[in-house]
Amino acid sequence: MKVRILVRLKPGVLDPQGRAVHHSLDHMGFEGVEDVRIGRMIEMEVADGTDDATLTKMCEQLLANMVIEDFVIEKMEPA
Repeated sequence: MKVRILVRLKPGVLDPQGRAVHHSLDHMGFEGVEDVRIGRMIEMEVADGTDDATLTKMCEQLLANMVIEDFVIEKMEPA
């Protein structure tokens, strides 16, 4: 089973990388961009029997910094 995990900074946590991208877009003439937040996406192949609790534990213990980040787990549909 394919799993996609989206990790993002929690609201209120400063995002210097997002700020730099926002600043660059502004200088390049792209108008209307109000905010930019940078995150990361992790794709994994896991055994079909892997339950939600196990996936959550992976995120909480390794894939996300629970102090400053949130995560969303998406199970991908087979092609």
